Amino acid sequence: MSMASLYRRSLSPPAIDFASFEGKQIFNEALQKGTMEGFFGLISYFQTQSEPAFCGLASLSMVLNSLSIDPGRKWKGIHTSTGEYICWWVFEFFWFLSGPWRWFDESMLECCEPLEIVKDKGISFGKVVCLAHSSGAKVEAFRTNQSTIDDFRKYVVKCSTSDNCHMISTYHRQVLKQTGTGHFSPIGGYNAERDMALILDVARFKYPPHWVPLKLLWDAMDSIDQSTGRRRGFMLISRPHREPGLLYTLSCKDESWISIAKYLKEDVPRLVSSQHVDTIERILYVVFKSLPANFNQFIKWMAEIRRTEDVNQNLSSEEKSRLKLKQELLKQVQETKLFKHVDKFLSSVYEDNLPYVAAKVYCDGDEILSGYESDESCCKETCVKCIKGLGEEKVTVVAYPSGNDVFTALLLALPPQTWSGIKDQSLLQEMKQLISMVSHPTLLQQEVLHLRRQLEMLKRCQENKEDEELSAPA
Repeated sequence: MSMASLYRRSLSPPAIDFASFEGKQIFNEALQKGTMEGFFGLISYFQTQSEPAFCGLASLSMVLNSLSIDPGRKWKGIHTSTGEYICWWVFEFFWFLSGPWRWFDESMLECCEPLEIVKDKGISFGKVVCLAHSSGAKVEAFRTNQSTIDDFRKYVVKCSTSDNCHMISTYHRQVLKQTGTGHFSPIGGYNAERDMALILDVARFKYPPHWVPLKLLWDAMDSIDQSTGRRRGFMLISRPHREPGLLYTLSCKDESWISIAKYLKEDVPRLVSSQHVDTIERILYVVFKSLPANFNQFIKWMAEIRRTEDVNQNLSSEEKSRLKLKQELLKQVQETKLFKHVDKFLSSVYEDNLPYVAAKVYCDGDEILSGYESDESCCKETCVKCIKGLGEEKVTVVAYPSGNDVFTALLLALPPQTWSGIKDQSLLQEMKQLISMVSHPTLLQQEVLHLRRQLEMLKRCQENKEDEELSAPA
């Protein structure tokens, strides 16, 4: 019994296939008018969504790659001599054996919604906006009831005449006489004379890139997403003035992130206000003793891994600069007064009765690396290690943080009001000084603010408010 094929549906007028004779004419006209500037960056990274419900993730990874935004973590794992992946729950390594593979993939966009849920149910407009913010991009997002068709046209022109800004539209396919319902795709260009926009459909197995009248695209966006009860819309994504996090990132790959976010945003303030705390060490104890079981899945740090002979040679100026920034950032974290408290606290209780999760974060990096024939061992310091890579080849792990650094960064990233319930006023003032952004170097401030923005975006998702608030966290 034959089955109906879903391969390459036919476009219905007034949509025009990009590769058709007329589609090429429309392209050439737009090219002459300068409204295809954004096309070339996007087409270089054009990808097909890997799952039927991954259109939002594919669109976003395509745009982020075209803007050369650094994902801040590895794209592919490292194979050891035994064929296993070196990819650990609290460590996400960059893979540098043949270059810096800084590449966004759909599987990496899990900060605001677990991939299994997206695979099953799709993703809302608000959560794609959340992912774009959390990935370090500059984002302007609008629903159709927050904009007008004239504003939309101006934004399409803005992105079509620049390679520094790209647009993602979410629309209802049936308005375009296509099969399916809600969909995401980037806008690749604009023909002003015909008032037509080019949709780079990421479901390439289904529809080719095609031109549609801008008014029809607006009507397709001006529809209700039944999963949220809100109108669809569009977002402008551009490269930020600063890079996103260099060393730390948050993840919600494990569904326990909801309880962890709740613990950090709600339980910690309650604990420090309800329990008797009279020292910084006591505050740390109160925070760490109740860490959720899967806390180790929530905050991750990134190291750089290279061939040993490449550590001091064969590095581009960009790589050298980035490595220098990482080393400087680690130094700045470790020079904070808060780090000294965390280091002293974890060192003392680890030998006694440190909670299991905290103990694992504290020293697991050393255990794992030493398990892969590390040439040297250190647990509490930033260091350089050599481990076995492919076959007998050794690779070097350059300047990675310890658990102490991770905890310090996370505590700094918690909102200042977290500690406002501390009853001892002198201790409250001391804690405020320890976390004060004013006293920290600019590089550390940016890293902390990146984590803080991620926490705020996750809080929105936890409270199901990501579709209410589309702007970046303050």
